[in-house]
Amino acid sequence: MADLKGHATAMIEAFNNSDFDTYMNLAGDATYHEPATGRSMSGDDLRAGLIGWRTAFPDVTGTVTSTIESGDRVVQEVTWKGTHTGPLATPTGEIPPTGKSQTTLAVIVSDYEGEHLKDSRHYFDLMSLMTQLGVV
Repeated sequence: MADLKGHATAMIEAFNNSDFDTYMNLAGDATYHEPATGRSMSGDDLRAGLIGWRTAFPDVTGTVTSTIESGDRVVQEVTWKGTHTGPLATPTGEIPPTGKSQTTLAVIVSDYEGEHLKDSRHYFDLMSLMTQLGVV
């Protein structure tokens, strides 16, 4: 059986290192969903979305605090920390840099077909993030 937990963790590490080529290789044809923003992305759109988060929070890192692997599913609790020093693109327009630090809790649910990622859902506390940035 494949090391699905290791695969899911490698994706977070690739993002932490701004290694988008490795991230995209690991993601393959999978679809990534952000329920908080209503976005679903794959391919070039996913790469652009990742770069958008990195642009808004250049120092952001995700720390996996818990992982459960069951069958073809991996569930990870992640704590994201970073400083908002770049523009944050949103569906209603751009939020200019606030210079504020944030810590946002998240859960990523990754579903696999064999060794290949099929689908992931990244649930994060958007309201907490916006509050920490002073936007709401």
